[in-house]
Amino acid sequence: MTFDETDRIIAYFYDATPEELELQGVDPSRLPPVSQWRRFYELIYEQPVERQSHFMVSWLDGGRFVGFSVADNIRFSEQANMHLHIVERELRKGGIGTACVKQSVEIYFQTLKLKWLFCEPHAFNIAPNRTLQKAGFKYLKTHMTVPGPINFHQPVNRWMIERG
Repeated sequence: MTFDETDRIIAYFYDATPEELELQGVDPSRLPPVSQWRRFYELIYEQPVERQSHFMVSWLDGGRFVGFSVADNIRFSEQANMHLHIVERELRKGGIGTACVKQSVEIYFQTLKLKWLFCEPHAFNIAPNRTLQKAGFKYLKTHMTVPGPINFHQPVNRWMIERG
């Protein structure tokens, strides 16, 4: 993902409906101000990949930005967590997510030199859970947590994919 494309991440959350945010476990009152969020991404892009706290991948279809994935909680050469989002509403539940996740997984394993990649979508959000299963992730457990700084306490399904 280019730095300029990070604006699409910010817009995705600010443009989401309350129902979409709830299904993702996002508390709208926890969204940082746009300027603060943008500065956060600037700081990330100033770091070499080995020291980045987040690594973002754009999902393009014919040059059109259709979604993105973000890796965070990165322990370079060990593990990371990933998130997945289709920004184009009309493309959701159409299967494009599985192909995008598979490609993102390869990018993460190659770029971040990972052994394990985890993903913890909201347990009641069926689409990403099915996508992860189709993309080859293994279901580990369901548990309660606050997945990130913009999330509320929620049940999540923990998925994992590994490379030997």
